[in-house]
Amino acid sequence: MSNLPKCPKCSSELTYEDGEMFICPECGHEWDKNVAAETDDVKVVTDANGNVLKDGDMITVIKDLKIKGSSNVVKVGTKVKIIRLVDGDHDIDCRIEGIGAMQLKSEFVKKVV
Repeated sequence: MSNLPKCPKCSSELTYEDGEMFICPECGHEWDKNVAAETDDVKVVTDANGNVLKDGDMITVIKDLKIKGSSNVVKVGTKVKIIRLVDGDHDIDCRIEGIGAMQLKSEFVKKVV
């Protein structure tokens, strides 16, 4: 077995070579094998179960979440169709039906496969 580098984006060990590129089958990241490792740190966002999240994923809320400044609650099992990952304490930006635009913490959601 050859000694291939881990994926710089998700740290997967399942990388493979394709011509002049390394490819990660888990997150889809591709990088040139002739270039040194990327210098910018890529933040990997994971759900409560450790699954890697990416833009466009579908998630489910795993805990009742009170909405600050409102009497509304996001109930357990609420499905969110399309997410966008952002920097900050609340790392998921989404729109919840009946509530509107929100930011969620990844520790309170799980990825729908």
